[in-house]
Amino acid sequence: MSELRFVRMGFGTEAVDYQVAWDEQRRVHAARFADEVPDTVILLEHPPVYTAGRRTADNERPLDGTPVIDVDRGGKITWHGPGQLVGYPIQKLPRPVDVVAHVRRLEEALIRTCAEFGVETTRVEGRSGVWVLGDPVEQRPALGGLSLDFDPRLTDEEFDPRLNGPEYAPSNAGQRREDRKIAAIGIRVAKGVTMHGFALNVNPDNKWFDRIIPCGIRDAGVASLAGELGRDVTIAEVLPVVERHLKDVLENAELKPRLIEKTPA
Repeated sequence: MSELRFVRMGFGTEAVDYQVAWDEQRRVHAARFADEVPDTVILLEHPPVYTAGRRTADNERPLDGTPVIDVDRGGKITWHGPGQLVGYPIQKLPRPVDVVAHVRRLEEALIRTCAEFGVETTRVEGRSGVWVLGDPVEQRPALGGLSLDFDPRLTDEEFDPRLNGPEYAPSNAGQRREDRKIAAIGIRVAKGVTMHGFALNVNPDNKWFDRIIPCGIRDAGVASLAGELGRDVTIAEVLPVVERHLKDVLENAELKPRLIEKTPA
């Protein structure tokens, strides 16, 4: 793979409006397709915004009518905002594109980043992104004074944590010692070039996630580096670490087209 170019688009008081960043993604995407620029990773913070991928269900959106931007990436609804490092890798991949391999590479770079800060993370089968694993179910504290045998999420597929108090809020998953996502990933590939990417929770106010069903997952929550470490962690600290691991993983990857199994005639 060619050398990656990193573009630090804006952070803190210069956080980038989502629509502005989306327009820039499309511009760079077109330029990468035309081989006018190298593979590029745009890094930034956004002002608070909810975005919904193509698979988002109506009942996962904010109940109070808070605006949501519908986007053309995969995945479901999530939040972006201050304290969250967002990365948009725009890369040309061999066709037919192996989307899963691309997602796994992004996860690997973020797992390494978290490890460098002392937070152990992993993948969860069937769920994209990077996760802090919780305790085994039988070792978790009871919810709302009830034993886990009566946890409504075990029997009600439509259980809505937004309507059932802070003990079920995604932002409190760490206190409940449940699985919690520390980095979300949602991508799109068009003309063999990737768009969108990842969002790593560094030190955001995770209560923003309590107004939605984050990524459509009702039985887990969200985490942050600062929350897991019990100390402040800044975007400025994390930024060069993420860049280093993305560079190592993406530049050294042996890119291969997706294998297509042919049905015997």
